Amino acid sequence: MNYFAPLVGQTQAVELLTQAVIQNRVAPAYLFTGADGVGRSLAARCFVEYLFCAHIPAFKQQQVQHRLQLGNHPDLLWVQPTYLHQGQRLSATEAAAAGLKRKAPPAIRIEQIREIAQFLSRSPLEAPRSVVVLEQAETMAEAAANALLKTLEEPGKATLILIAPAAEALLPTLVSRCQRIPFYRLNPDAMAQVLRQTSHGEILSQPSVLAIAQGSPGEAIASWQQLQAIPADLLQSITQLPKSLGDALELARQIDKTLDTAAQLWLVDYLQHSYWQQFLLGAIERSPLEQLEKARRYLLSYAQPRLVWEVTLLELSQLSLRVLS
Repeated sequence: MNYFAPLVGQTQAVELLTQAVIQNRVAPAYLFTGADGVGRSLAARCFVEYLFCAHIPAFKQQQVQHRLQLGNHPDLLWVQPTYLHQGQRLSATEAAAAGLKRKAPPAIRIEQIREIAQFLSRSPLEAPRSVVVLEQAETMAEAAANALLKTLEEPGKATLILIAPAAEALLPTLVSRCQRIPFYRLNPDAMAQVLRQTSHGEILSQPSVLAIAQGSPGEAIASWQQLQAIPADLLQSITQLPKSLGDALELARQIDKTLDTAAQLWLVDYLQHSYWQQFLLGAIERSPLEQLEKARRYLLSYAQPRLVWEVTLLELSQLSLRVLS
């Protein structure tokens, strides 16, 4: 059985993980690196299924696969970044379902790392080993990362999978204890295959979305959904350089009121692509792109979003006046 059949375009990762199981040399920890949306989480799910099913009869494999699909296998712990709301931790999906708009991105918290240690303190109940998957591992603060380091030093009969954009996004001490599995952006044919398989073929006729995605089907789907969610009048207004200080401040107010942090970060990408097309980098000396890149850094640093947009759009309005003059 090909457990990695759903994964497209990641031949090297599939070979490395498959051989680890075949040769019974599964590492205590892996680091899946690569861009968002290229299949890292899907590969982790396929790998877990392979680990849990490779050496059991077919009728038991179906039971295990069903439990994994439901997310209630006793030997798998899947950890996602969370928000804190009224003393409760909520994933991004749960926060969106609850209608919460957060001003800062979610993070993996030290309490979640302690839960990992508790989970791994017991032997696996059904599978040959316990598995912990940490999505967006780069969101760990230093205290959480240091706490995880202690677990990585003595994982017991377990494997941890950390998912992050690059090794540089994590503490070197964490990286040194993981076997790296690289994931790459997909070529156009593989992109088209994934988008059609996931019933998102309409995205193939959206060049701006594909340009933002840069070979990441997940990013293409997320961008398409964001594009549909942003009010058309706001999108039309923001894709033009503000012509006055008043326009800039009003736009900043609307963005802060209408969009959460994740949508604002996506908007930065969309505007960079839009301004690239409008000004071809040469007309105003790259300034719109540079200002937007600074805005991204500030948003990721938990600066007040409205203030970030006010400063950014005020600077862009000055560029607009220079272009018009």
